[in-house]
Amino acid sequence: MTPLSKEIAKPLAEGLRNPVVCREQRIVTLIPQELLTVRQSIATALKKIAARDVETNWSMAGVIPGDPDWAGGTVFRDERKVTVAAPDWAVYRAVCRVGGGHGWYAADWLWKLRGWMDVMVGGPGLRRGRRDPEAVGYGEALDFWRVVGIERDRWLALRAEMKLPGEARLEFVIREAGPGKSELTQRALFAPKGLFGLLYWYAVVPLHHVVFNGMLRGIEREALRQAGTGEGPG
Repeated sequence: MTPLSKEIAKPLAEGLRNPVVCREQRIVTLIPQELLTVRQSIATALKKIAARDVETNWSMAGVIPGDPDWAGGTVFRDERKVTVAAPDWAVYRAVCRVGGGHGWYAADWLWKLRGWMDVMVGGPGLRRGRRDPEAVGYGEALDFWRVVGIERDRWLALRAEMKLPGEARLEFVIREAGPGKSELTQRALFAPKGLFGLLYWYAVVPLHHVVFNGMLRGIEREALRQAGTGEGPG
């Protein structure tokens, strides 16, 4: 019924027992402004979504996690590279389209299955989507990931907020590889917690070729399409 986790949704629902109808109107004289009805507010919000003019959304609220403490423990790594015949801005633009309505470029059914499993254990799943279909900003949610690092045309780092027996991170690093070419490095990191963390990593390793390799090729195709639009960086 709601994309919010039960830890947030339950207190909000409990608060509905309290009367919250404002009957005091002095604020209108203190701070003159145009007040909207509920229907007007909903219509305005939908127009902003359609115009891609949403500054923030609910999934950006809360503590923004920084880099996890990788030191002193085992860190598993899945790193893949591809040279793309497209400039860095086009590759970066393709990377920034991951998640939300665009999906994850490959094996979307596996991502949906993982999202459903996450919801079953109290995680956010894929319900959060993303604020903007094209642009991303620091601290924003991309489905069950959070943007924890970003450098235009060079780097995007995501940290998993799904329920996991460990800490997971997904990074995309872009560098120039010659005139009109770029090298894209896609790196998945996982720091397991205990035996269940180790079992989880080895259980999903067979799926990495399908998911991560497919994602890399999908980003390459989208980068070529972006480069072919003639729009240029912006």
